[in-house]
Amino acid sequence: MPFLDQLNHWARHQPGATAVEVGADRLSFAGLAARATDALSVGTDGAGIGVLSLPNGIDFAVALAAGIAGDRAVAVLDPGWPDAQRHAVTERLAAEGVRRQAQPRPDSVPSLADGHPDSVFLYGFTSGTTSVPKAFTRTRGSWRRSFEAGTDYFGLTGHDRTLAPGPLSSSLTLYALAESLHAGATFVTLPEFDLAAALACVADRGITRLVLVPTVLRMLSERGLAGGVDGRTLTSIVSAGARLDPATLAAARRFAPNATIHEYYGAAELSFIAASGLRPGDSPGANATAVGRAFPGVSLAIRDEAGRELPRNEPGTIFVRSDLVSTGYAWGDDGEAFRRDGDWCTVGDLGFLDRDDVLHFLNRRADMIVTAGQNIYPQEVEAALQELPGVASVVAVGVPDARRGSKLVVAVLAGPEVDAAALRRASAAALAEAKRPRSFYRLAALPLAPTGKLSRDLLARWITEGDPRVTALD
Repeated sequence: MPFLDQLNHWARHQPGATAVEVGADRLSFAGLAARATDALSVGTDGAGIGVLSLPNGIDFAVALAAGIAGDRAVAVLDPGWPDAQRHAVTERLAAEGVRRQAQPRPDSVPSLADGHPDSVFLYGFTSGTTSVPKAFTRTRGSWRRSFEAGTDYFGLTGHDRTLAPGPLSSSLTLYALAESLHAGATFVTLPEFDLAAALACVADRGITRLVLVPTVLRMLSERGLAGGVDGRTLTSIVSAGARLDPATLAAARRFAPNATIHEYYGAAELSFIAASGLRPGDSPGANATAVGRAFPGVSLAIRDEAGRELPRNEPGTIFVRSDLVSTGYAWGDDGEAFRRDGDWCTVGDLGFLDRDDVLHFLNRRADMIVTAGQNIYPQEVEAALQELPGVASVVAVGVPDARRGSKLVVAVLAGPEVDAAALRRASAAALAEAKRPRSFYRLAALPLAPTGKLSRDLLARWITEGDPRVTALD
């Protein structure tokens, strides 16, 4: 099951409790179950695949619950996709058996209950080598096992009120909605992202838990501190998508002094991989690449290009053995992303295990910068410059270069005292010559994807297209 059997349980045992809040709208557990049941008579038949492409709202939660009833499956599309991309994806889904708005036979209408654990219920999307995103699939059983492990690890209870301010079409926010419904907790989000509205939720709606990406956590914490918002009601923060830099961690700790700050490293295709938790009063680790120990139920191995397992502290490809992983790609499998080798899986990320069994994440393979034959991990460059006084954020990226193939450059969100000379000195002090950026830029704004994550691809476009949000420091 993902969460429908649990939704019915909570609808019986706490019918009036709030299940979902989006802006001023709210829906109880009983109300959500009733509306989803009513929606079962519209849409696909019991074995079909529905397309869900809605903005954040109560209707999204209703459509999701109805769309995965029985052995139905749902494909969650970003409503902000360009029309051409949406059309290409729906065409591909049609080949997978999508029947949008088909009228089912009376005897084929499923009940609002979970289907077989091994059945696929979700089509998710991730970037590929073409303009059409790759589609991966998830079984009900994989999410059920993820809920069981995650609820215990992150301490989620039915008393929590989780604010996840990102788009529901993103895997992080979608999962936060589902795990909250599974646990009998209240899920809160916004019709669209607005920092003031998010802080108002923390101040006025009894939020106990945040689920968000690091850039949003930093903005929320810094604005909350500046505006005098009381974050002491927060007992848990769950951050994913990138390692928390020291400035973000410090701001979050000041804003929410009573919260345990959880970070996890994962991938859409693999689910949870490694995680760590910083309790109130704990000192943060100093290593910028450490992402924690293996998540409960997950085994880790580091392998070389020939598939041989590597010893501790030697970097290579991260492999995962887990029953939380996806079933693979419905399309877009180029053999370079999600791969299986028996029970072991990888998405090609690079890292190493230290002698304490802590996983160190070095780079997404797709992010690696190859310049003049050298492989550069952007996270290593960013970590070296992040400590420079006056620097708020650092983003390293490769841009096309006729001589090197790709040129390593860095853009900073920083005060006026940070100039190219200061960045060069810091680079020379911390990085080998081959890893030192060739050019430096100042950012007027962070290059963020719609999900709130930092986007190196977007930064590279800004630089090559002369976007005014980035200016050369050289």
